[in-house]
Amino acid sequence: MLTAVDILLVEDNPTDAELALRALKKHNLANQVEWVRDGAAALDFLFRRGDYAVREITQPHLVLLDLRLPKVDGLEVLQQMRAYEHTRLIPVVVMTSSGEERDIVASYQFGANSFVSKPVAFEEFARTVAELGLYWMLVNKVAPAGMT
Repeated sequence: MLTAVDILLVEDNPTDAELALRALKKHNLANQVEWVRDGAAALDFLFRRGDYAVREITQPHLVLLDLRLPKVDGLEVLQQMRAYEHTRLIPVVVMTSSGEERDIVASYQFGANSFVSKPVAFEEFARTVAELGLYWMLVNKVAPAGMT
């Protein structure tokens, strides 16, 4: 059985995922991060299906979600999360290389809590991920356990 997860990282680019995991680890935020590489795996994780059917019932405290994903895109993941009571209140930070206005608008329309364009430079990317993790895991107050 999988242990509880604080952060669900939904990222298909292995380099970006590794940088994000390193940045979170540097700030002691990576102890309970689950990395999935596509939108279908993210939905399976969140809804406890397929490979994740036996994981603990608890939900992550934060989802870092890329938009451009194989199988199911990030906007569809976001829509499905917001459609169900047990995933509706999980904070979602869209973290993508897109800075297009239509992606920003769509992300917020579908219920994103934040939209962040991925910086290209390694140091800036690592700093951005660390700041996101610190804010959403330590500063932000989430809904009580029974509410998500």
